[in-house]
Order: sequence, then C-alpha cells, then structure tokens
Amino acid sequence: MKVSVEWLSEFVSPLPAPEELARRLTRAGLEVEGMERPAEALRGVVVARITAAAPHPDAAKLTGLDRATVRRSLLTLAELGYAEYDGKFFALTPKILRLGHSYLSATPLPVLIQPHLDQLSEKAGQSASASVLDGTEIVYIARASQRRVMSINLTPGSRLPAFCASMGRVLLSALPEAEARAVLARTDLKQNTPNTKTDVEELMAEFRRVRDQGYAVIDQELEIGLCSIAVPVENDRGQTVAAINIGAPAAHAPAAEMPARYLPLLRETQKALSLVLR
Repeated sequence: MKVSVEWLSEFVSPLPAPEELARRLTRAGLEVEGMERPAEALRGVVVARITAAAPHPDAAKLTGLDRATVRRSLLTLAELGYAEYDGKFFALTPKILRLGHSYLSATPLPVLIQPHLDQLSEKAGQSASASVLDGTEIVYIARASQRRVMSINLTPGSRLPAFCASMGRVLLSALPEAEARAVLARTDLKQNTPNTKTDVEELMAEFRRVRDQGYAVIDQELEIGLCSIAVPVENDRGQTVAAINIGAPAAHAPAAEMPARYLPLLRETQKALSLVLR
C-alpha cells in the first residue's frame, strides 16, 4: 500500500530516526509514494511547518532536531520544490500549500461534515464551523458562513489557538488531563481580550467543566464582539475526532443565551454526524 508524506506527517509523531521509520514502514507493508527518502521528507514537512512561522536559524531549536538534520531536511524540501535555496538562505515556495490541501482533500471528514454544517448554519442563521486539533491550534476543516463575525476571514485550513476557542476547548477537554496540560505548556497563552482566560489552572478547570457538560461557550475571549458555542463530534468508538461550533455577534447572541438558542441545533447535528462516522 502506498501512502503520502503528508499522511505520514499526520500519523507518525514524534518522528523516529530514519532507519526506525523505514523498519516500521516495511513491517506495515507501506511504501511512501514518490519518496526514496521518506524519513528525510517527513522531517522536512515538520521543519517546513516551523520555518513557515519562523524562517530563521531557530528552526533547529523549535523542532528539537539538530542543525545538520534541519539543513538536510530543508535541502530535501528544495529538491522536492517546496523550498528555494540560494546557497545561503532557504525560502518556502507556494507549493508548500499543497501539503495542507492534500490533507483536506484526502480525509473524509470535511466531505461528511460539510452538508450537515450547511444545514446547521441555515437553521441557526449564523456561521457554523468544524475543526480538528493540531498541536496547540485548531485547524478549520469545513465552514458554512452566514455573515462575517470576525475581523479575520476563516476558511478551511485557517488556524486559531485552541485554548481560547470554543472548538479548541472541546477538543482539549477530550484529552487526558496530563496531555491537555502539556499542550498548555507549549502554548503562548496570549491575552487577546480582557476576557481571555490565560491561567493554566483556570483553563484546566474549564476543560473539566466542558467535559462534564458536553459543550463549550466562549464569551469574547478570542475577539471582542464574538461569542461561540461548540460540541464534540465522536466516531462510533466514542473518540472525539472533531468539533463543530456556531459563532455569533455578542450583541445578537450573548454568551449566556447561546446554550438555550443553539445547543439543541448543535446536538441534532452531533447526533446526525455520529450516524455517518462509522
């Protein structure tokens, strides 16, 4: 069976040594499509993610890889067309965007969720979204927009910090507490608004509350004027695989009113999705 480097980057973490990865692939009967050096390419994907945010020598420090490995990985990216190298500096090329697009086009979740989000958004009269957890961030995988409620334009592939987003709180609450705490330890707990919760113990208590009640409400913690409510999406094994939410202007739907207004609609969509994620 052939798999892509992008697929590996989603499911092999932390990165093993190249020889160990090769042994695992052989034992599993997997072949990396178009890659003679899958481990190097996989490391390249990780380095690319860091380099995209911080394209300077800190890439080695931020990835936890040594400088020689980072250099080899970036050279591999250059060979594959994902980066340019002038003999001194590396720069990513637009082709790097294909990695994220490959995930969104290959995974069945966006395709399965989108029509349900469209119905949810229509019934609620507000924007509805779906996301998955990726490290300290949530990644939007589907969205149905009624009106612009944020200053930034959210589309599939957009990222937001998980700790202060309603879908992020739902996804973090589904993790074992030690894992959730570890995510917070790696997170820049930025005070986006006066309402943003940044204390680790307060956030951990919030995750427990979300887990107990089955939903999360955000009251203008990400951006002033925006409230949202989210619920988990589970597969047939009871595992949280995504989260869905409804976002609305605070002037139209204050946080205190969101459960009464939108939770029944979210529960209805949640139940419908549980039937198709089998």
